[in-house]
Amino acid sequence: MKPVVYVTRTIPEVALTLLRQYCEVIYRDEMAPPSREELLKNVLNVDAIYCTLNEKIDREVVDASPRLKVVGTMSVGVDHIEVEYATSRGVYVVYTPGVLTETTADLAFALMLATARRVVEGDRMIREGKWKLAWAPTMMLGYDVHGKTLGIIGLGRIGVAVARRAKGFNMKVYYYDVNRRKDIEDELGVQYLELQNLLKISDFISIHVPLTPETRHLIGEKELRMMKPTAIVVNTSRGPVIDEKALVKALREGWIAGAGLDVFEMEPLPPDSPLVDLPNVVLTPHIGSASYDTRNMMAQYAAEGIIKVLKGEEPENLYNRDVVKIRPLHLVKMV
Repeated sequence: MKPVVYVTRTIPEVALTLLRQYCEVIYRDEMAPPSREELLKNVLNVDAIYCTLNEKIDREVVDASPRLKVVGTMSVGVDHIEVEYATSRGVYVVYTPGVLTETTADLAFALMLATARRVVEGDRMIREGKWKLAWAPTMMLGYDVHGKTLGIIGLGRIGVAVARRAKGFNMKVYYYDVNRRKDIEDELGVQYLELQNLLKISDFISIHVPLTPETRHLIGEKELRMMKPTAIVVNTSRGPVIDEKALVKALREGWIAGAGLDVFEMEPLPPDSPLVDLPNVVLTPHIGSASYDTRNMMAQYAAEGIIKVLKGEEPENLYNRDVVKIRPLHLVKMV
C-alpha cells in the first residue's frame, strides 16, 4: 500500500503530480485553509501532512495522527508547527528554505522604493481624479533611496539578498543579528551594529528574522522612538515581529516617516485596521514569495522532502535533524 498524504489546500500542480507518483493523496482543493475541526478529522489516518503557514500543526494535530511520519510545509518559516513536540514523537519536518530568497528580497526592496517615493499615493491620486497640477515644485515629495543608510535586522539568506540589492543603490549597509556574519561583512562591506545603534542611524530598516519568542514584538514603542523621524520600516518576515499598535501610533504621530508591510499580526488584515487609513504605509497581502517560478519551486521542494523521508532518505530541507535519533529513517521507509 502507498503511504497516505493529506494536502491541506490548493497547491501548484507540479507538487501534486509528484506526490501522486508515490503516495495516495487526500487533496483538499480549496484556496482557503481548513477549519480546525476539518484539519483534525483529515489527519486521522495519514502518514504525511503537506501544509502551509496558515495551518497550525501543534501537539493536538500530531496526537490525532498516530501514523504520522512527516510534515512538509510550503514555507520557510515553521512557527506554525510545534517542532519540538513533533520531534519528540519522531515526526520529520521539512520546509522550503532558499528557494524564496531572491523573490522575497525583491519585494522588500519594492516596498522600500514604493514607500519612499509615495508610489501608491501617486497611483491613487490619479485614479481618484485628484491630479490637478501637471507639476509643482513641492508636490508629492518623498525620500531618496540611493546613497542612504540601510539597517538590516536579521542577516540570513533574505537579509543578505537585500544587502546585495542595496549595494547597487550605493547604500551604506549595517546589520544586526544574533550571530556575526564576518564572511558577509568581508564580502559585501556591511557593518555590524547593536540593534539600538542601528535603529538610530538608519534611513531605512528592513526586517528579516524568524518569529520566535525572542523576536515577537522585537520592534515596539521603545525601538520606534529610537528611529529617525524620516526613517522607513519594511517588514517581509512575520507580522508579530513588530508591535502593530505601537507602529500605528508611530506613523500617526510622525515618530517615523513610513512603513512598507507585507505581513501583519493578524492575517488577513482586518478591513477596519487603522493601518488601512494611513497614507504613509504601503500594504501588500503576504506576497513575498508570490511569483509563478518561486511558488512552483516551493511547492515542489516541500513535496520532494516528504517523499525522501518516506523513502528512508534524509532530505536537504529537513528542519529538525535531531529527529533521526528518535525515529531512524530506516524505520520510516514506506516507498
